[in-house]
Amino acid sequence: MSTAELHTLTGAYALHALPEDERHAFERHLAECGACAQEVAELSATASRLALAVSTSPPRGMREEVLRRITTVRQESPGHGVPAPTTVVPGRPGRWSRYALAACLAAAAALGGVAVWQNQLARDARQEADHAQRQNELLARVLAAPDAKTAAGGPVAGARGTVVVSASVDRAVFLASGMARPPRGKVYELWFDDGGTMRPAGLMDPDAATASVLLDGPVGGASGMGITVEPAGGSARPTSAPLALMDFPTA
Repeated sequence: MSTAELHTLTGAYALHALPEDERHAFERHLAECGACAQEVAELSATASRLALAVSTSPPRGMREEVLRRITTVRQESPGHGVPAPTTVVPGRPGRWSRYALAACLAAAAALGGVAVWQNQLARDARQEADHAQRQNELLARVLAAPDAKTAAGGPVAGARGTVVVSASVDRAVFLASGMARPPRGKVYELWFDDGGTMRPAGLMDPDAATASVLLDGPVGGASGMGITVEPAGGSARPTSAPLALMDFPTA
């Protein structure tokens, strides 16, 4: 095998795609060719990084199309200004060219990136579903607790609200129906009343006229709750006068 041919084997060697006889010949050449050694190191590092990406099934026929195209792409030998002719061995796929390999690696990177993105979306959806399930289970525990106590409040945004508190679960649930939709860009925010200091307790769905909301956080020493209208996303402290204040039921 000529030196020009050996120069073209960097990509196949980096991907462990050489038969044993060509691998031994290339490794002898590699010990004496700094340009090939550098290219192998770069391609091996790229292949290793791609291996860390989440895999995805390639399009049908991708392998055959790549092998077909690489037989027609000219290979520029490392360290040489004159492109080396492409050698095709009958009965075997054409040599991997540097450019064809780069195209394959780029395609694999793109596919891997899409797979990582899709996997992240699926993971986020599972986490949200798990969180919603835990919230619903906790809400049910409060309503079914033997020590659950209720207290009704006055009109709240066109509706009457009821709060249910369980000391054993240390959580509270706010129930309302007929809630008027908040102004555009606003949301109803719930608060714990800790001796006159309002502690954030979660947001209500602005599109839901009927709601069963598990207040966010333990009841602790709170004596009641309040409702305000806040900018979308909520506030750390109330920015408007409360629409309603409700005392928690006493033991």
